[in-house]
Amino acid sequence: MARFVNYLPLLAPLSALALSACGNAESPSPPPPPPSTITIDAPGAGTVAGQVPLPQGTFPYAINETGTIGGHLQDANNVLHGFVRSPEGLIVAFDAPGAGPRAFQGTQGFAINWEGAVVGRSIDASYVPHGMLRASDGTITTFDVPGAGTGADQGSSATNIGTDGVIAGIYLDANDVVHTFLRAPDGAITVIDVPEAGTGAFQGTSVCGVDCLNPRGAIVGFFIDTNNVNHAFLRAPDGAFMTFDAPGAGTGAGQGTFAGGINLAGVIVGLYLDPNNTYHGFVRAPDGTMTVVDVPGAGTGPSLGTLPSSINAQGAITGNYLDANNVTHGFLRDQQGKITTFDVPAAGTASGRGTTPANNSDSNAITGWYTDASGRYHGFLRTQ
Repeated sequence: MARFVNYLPLLAPLSALALSACGNAESPSPPPPPPSTITIDAPGAGTVAGQVPLPQGTFPYAINETGTIGGHLQDANNVLHGFVRSPEGLIVAFDAPGAGPRAFQGTQGFAINWEGAVVGRSIDASYVPHGMLRASDGTITTFDVPGAGTGADQGSSATNIGTDGVIAGIYLDANDVVHTFLRAPDGAITVIDVPEAGTGAFQGTSVCGVDCLNPRGAIVGFFIDTNNVNHAFLRAPDGAFMTFDAPGAGTGAGQGTFAGGINLAGVIVGLYLDPNNTYHGFVRAPDGTMTVVDVPGAGTGPSLGTLPSSINAQGAITGNYLDANNVTHGFLRDQQGKITTFDVPAAGTASGRGTTPANNSDSNAITGWYTDASGRYHGFLRTQ
């Protein structure tokens, strides 16, 4: 993080400066080493390319300040398993009690806090998701939000966990309406619905993933209105709502604005779909000032463009962009606005291949996944 330097003490008398300059000359500091990237393949991860609806492989979703990573893998039978990877590289897979044993059932990890607790969901034998918390000691708790539907693909999913153990996530009710929830460490649940959100199937209020609950208790996400247009929201710790739309966001069904993260300072990152269905990133300052983020080289056609996914405490952002050939690349935008693009060396370069960062730590270690030239999915860790 850039630091403010107070230069006033350096305004010493010229004679003192002349005397000290001779004895304190130092050689320039060497430049920092270039970032390094390693591949993460969880033991047991499948290697078949192109599985639908979920691909096989390794999917790291979040990294904490110790360098511990949480995520999930999909095995050769298409069963899902959560995992935790230590800073030393040890990967421990886990399965929540009651997780289904068949294809596209099992356990998924989505977010991790500083203690190493992982949250996500457990998909049972009827394809109903349940909220999942794996504590740092390995104890696993599953839970359901009251009012969550019990049909396939309804249920509860945990997507964020704070430093104090507060969990945020979403659930679908029996009518497939989406709601956001907060779960306190004692298990008490608060339901969150933006007043302007629609109440039809797949409309409603969605907290986003990993970085959408900040240490002060502010929450960001998006809601879908009665016309199926997306709008961003911020819920303050006192429960007050504010909604906003990025300038240039489209107003057609499926278009609009999506908040994707908030840091301690209240800086919000997200993306929007314009009237031509091109993605653009944005950064919204606490005073409401909004800056558009378009990575040089990003495509401008439908479903192309810039998609930020994470913001750290300093305000650095990571995410991916899709070029004109539909190849995915990673990027890091620092707090001053400088953008660095990168690709995992083993990532494929054909359409539908490439590098997808998911989360960055305060030290800008970045984790996510990539698709190789054969269409297989692998995790990665990029460190500064």
